[in-house]
Amino acid sequence: MPTSPIMIKSSSPLGRKPTSAPAKNPGGPRLFNVTRFGIIQPIEMRTFNFLSFPQVHRQALVKAVLVAIATVSLLLTSDVINPQSAQAYPFWAQQTAPETPREATGRIVCANCHLAQKPAEIEIPHSVLPDSVFEAVVKIPYDPASQQVLGDGSKGGLNVGAVLMLPDGFKIAPPDRIPEEMQEKLGGVYFQSYKEGQDNVVIVGPLPGDQYKEIVFPVLAPDPSQNKSIHFGKYAVHLGANRGRGQVYPTGEPSNNNAFKASTAGTISQISKTEAGGYEVTITSEAGPVVENIPAGPELIVSEGQAIEVGQFLTSNPNVGGFGQKETEVVLQNPGRIKGLVLFLGGIMLCQILLVIKKKQVETVQAAEMNF
Repeated sequence: MPTSPIMIKSSSPLGRKPTSAPAKNPGGPRLFNVTRFGIIQPIEMRTFNFLSFPQVHRQALVKAVLVAIATVSLLLTSDVINPQSAQAYPFWAQQTAPETPREATGRIVCANCHLAQKPAEIEIPHSVLPDSVFEAVVKIPYDPASQQVLGDGSKGGLNVGAVLMLPDGFKIAPPDRIPEEMQEKLGGVYFQSYKEGQDNVVIVGPLPGDQYKEIVFPVLAPDPSQNKSIHFGKYAVHLGANRGRGQVYPTGEPSNNNAFKASTAGTISQISKTEAGGYEVTITSEAGPVVENIPAGPELIVSEGQAIEVGQFLTSNPNVGGFGQKETEVVLQNPGRIKGLVLFLGGIMLCQILLVIKKKQVETVQAAEMNF
């Protein structure tokens, strides 16, 4: 027969006389179990006590709660105080791909926000020597006369940014290793590692595009004699470069640097301007009126009374920027091989010279014999 709990109101534990000492369970309703033999057993009621945790665990829990509250507060207030402007910020790639900017398919994650495709170029030496500093020149071409739509809907210049994935062991050269001639080409550009402890992946930007169509990266090559994990050979270099604002925020929300489409078919019954500078386009469909909210920036290409289809553009495309990706290779050359090659070529040249001299001697002897 199963046991069944019963409630017994008692001022002291069962089977004990009340004493002046405080009881473990003070007086009040208590829960007991009645067994199949009629024996009443008290059930100890435990309550959660935060102070019962060890001090180390309490501190960790408090810190975690405070960090969570601070993070949520920062996210909420940042959008209100400083709305996202969707500039060419390469570090936004860190939010969507914190480990590496290159996906398994080979695509740089910047392409997830910058949907238009534009060219990007990189110039790098074919081969470099260990522990040497060389230039990696990134070119981000675009029309300097073009103006982009800013976050508030106004027009402005384009920013540029880039992410450069160097081979393992390669990194940005320290200031004391950069030659003076190369320092003049840098122009005060700040280079930042994509991830802490990952010096071979570097991001730059945002930078004003009219001043930095070319970005010079001072790269220090590794020395295999100092780092046994580095080997001589050919390595791949990956570049991602963007100009202008993106079309999608890292959160997935579209920016105002887009061409907006109709979500339903029908007739445009009303177009009203909002206080923020955008538009509210009311489309009357068979299911009823549908309001399309268009932010400030894109220009309307429709009018009231016009019949439209699903997916038809309501605005022009204001985007003038885009993202480009490029791959190249660099060879970490072994100085010993170069010395061997020089000696080999020198030996061949010496042999050729000796053969020519020997031929001249033979010709001289033959001429003397003929005259004799």
